[in-house]
Amino acid sequence: MAKDPVCGMYVEESEEALKAHVRGRTYYFCSETCLSTFLAPETEYRKVKLLTALGFALGIPTLVLTWVPIDLPHLSLGLLLFLLATPVQFVAGWSFYRGALHALRAKAANMDTLIAVGTSAAWGYSTINTFSPGLLPEAYYFEVSALIIALVLLGRVLEHRMRRKASDAIRRLMELQPTTARVIRDGSEVEVPVEMVVAGDMVVVRPGERVPVDGVVVEGFSSVDEKMITGEGIPVAKRVGDQVIGGTINREGLITVRATRVGADTVLSQIVRLVEEAQAAQAPVERLVNRVASVFVPVVVTVAVTSLLVWMLLFSNPLHGLTSFIAVLIIACPCALGLATPAALVVGTGRGAEAGILIKGGEILERAQRIDVVVLDKTGTLTKGEPVVYKVIALAGLGEARLLELAASAAQGSRHPLSEAIKRRATELGLEVRMPESLEERPGEGVLARVEGSELLLGSRDLAERQGIDTSTVQDVVSQLEAEGCSIVYVGLDGKLAGIIALSDELKTSAAEAVADLRSMGLRVIMVTGDNERAAKAVAKRLNIDEVVARVKPEEKLNVVKALQAQGLRVAMVGDGINDALALTQADLGIAIGSGTDVAVESGGIVLIKDDPRDIPRAIRLSRLTMGKIRQNLFWAFLYNTVLIPVAALGYLNPLLAGAAMAMSSVSVMANSLTLTRAKL
Repeated sequence: MAKDPVCGMYVEESEEALKAHVRGRTYYFCSETCLSTFLAPETEYRKVKLLTALGFALGIPTLVLTWVPIDLPHLSLGLLLFLLATPVQFVAGWSFYRGALHALRAKAANMDTLIAVGTSAAWGYSTINTFSPGLLPEAYYFEVSALIIALVLLGRVLEHRMRRKASDAIRRLMELQPTTARVIRDGSEVEVPVEMVVAGDMVVVRPGERVPVDGVVVEGFSSVDEKMITGEGIPVAKRVGDQVIGGTINREGLITVRATRVGADTVLSQIVRLVEEAQAAQAPVERLVNRVASVFVPVVVTVAVTSLLVWMLLFSNPLHGLTSFIAVLIIACPCALGLATPAALVVGTGRGAEAGILIKGGEILERAQRIDVVVLDKTGTLTKGEPVVYKVIALAGLGEARLLELAASAAQGSRHPLSEAIKRRATELGLEVRMPESLEERPGEGVLARVEGSELLLGSRDLAERQGIDTSTVQDVVSQLEAEGCSIVYVGLDGKLAGIIALSDELKTSAAEAVADLRSMGLRVIMVTGDNERAAKAVAKRLNIDEVVARVKPEEKLNVVKALQAQGLRVAMVGDGINDALALTQADLGIAIGSGTDVAVESGGIVLIKDDPRDIPRAIRLSRLTMGKIRQNLFWAFLYNTVLIPVAALGYLNPLLAGAAMAMSSVSVMANSLTLTRAKL
């Protein structure tokens, strides 16, 4: 026996079961619905859309002809309805018959079984009335069977649309890998396909290029943007002996790297593999409808058959028995059930879209309303992801404005994010910034410049001290600022320390409110970051977050999520970078900030397109509300049926009244779902 990865039912591992081979594994499915939902290829998506269009194109005219008085002979009207409904029943609805058959072979019952039995009863009753008038009480239910199939297929289309981009995450990750590399061979620089690079090769990486392989710097120095790995926006200085990671961006200097890991062994390739494995291993939560159907269908069929046999054998009234048999199946037909989940899903996701919250399907909703802990990435999620000037401390008799003016002048030729932040602040204050007469950039360390005859230094403590500038007088202040999560830039003027500029990754204005809201909902909040522990704790303190995990790499973020899950907790991961893709996929619920990388957006089950942390608790609240509506809808969908099934079995319910009861349940479901439009998030 194998477990269906979609609905959780157990299936016989035989040739008769629906089977698919994915990434070297074999999966068995109890229904075609589960199979198509799991695979959701483009061809399957187009097929379901066409079948849905067919269902509505023929089902709506069937409904109109049934309920609008038309002067047609009985046989002509019945034949016309038969011709309209039959293609829907056996072409658009064939997948339900196939799924029901496979479920039967697996000794189970699912949504396909319920739809196949119910629509067949409605279609069969109507067909008998069409070709054998007078045998049964006169009534047509062709529109019931046709529209049930069309509506359930519409739900499947929505499911496909929400799933079809799942594979894009892996593709976008792979696009980060450069296709070529400049390798030194026989003393010459040769450009070769990256697949031809072997461990030990010397690879030249120019400014602005992506590093093609993992390796160690053997010549040159630069700063490398590792945001795709660490999530941190400030480039990291790289000197001889430092390691670099394939896919990261060399910002400034020319470096030569000795390849240590190539091909499938690189960090980026391992991330791709781990994302694939996490997506393949993550089993969806069991569908509530299938769980109910697995009990409901056998009960309904048993009641219908028992009613038929009792009327035939005990009361010798086979016609009344047949009427009761069909009435029971019709009253059990899942008209409202076909609407229960899609109706709430469409209204709930539409309400979310209006608020900038994109939810990728009912499965995500079910996970979201059950989570216990929320893991928040710092950079880009709680902070803006770019440095800003936090504090300016001027020395040597200079004012803050003058110090910032000098620093911005020295930064004119630099593209480093810290330099950009200093220039941006000077512009905001309307300061007079001059072009330097000469400029020497030290990648990863800072710049040396001459401005109006003065020698300026803008950079790290190491650079300042190597230029003979004493920095000891400000170390207490520097330590305090670093404890607050700041990066420090030293400013030197003619060989003396002129001051320091502290820069920090600014918190989003609504971050503290979002954290407080999550905690008020009874959720545990943890912050993870690739930043150093002192800076991470400073940010956490400002946000009132008690639990912090600092200096984490992508695989370590994944391990944080796994460790929490091992404790029996249901985890929501919130992030915006490629470095978060692994954890987003592994988590029970992945929430991606829409301003982040496309990979994170595709990996997340919920996408927040407004980049507002307050949308995190709003998304969870919306999920809880929508799942509540789905449960209520399922209750209403079955209420009329279960109450009236005994009435139908006793022969006191005309199939026409059964159809009316189904209509009432559908109206109740739609009305209940529409209340979500007024929900306060």
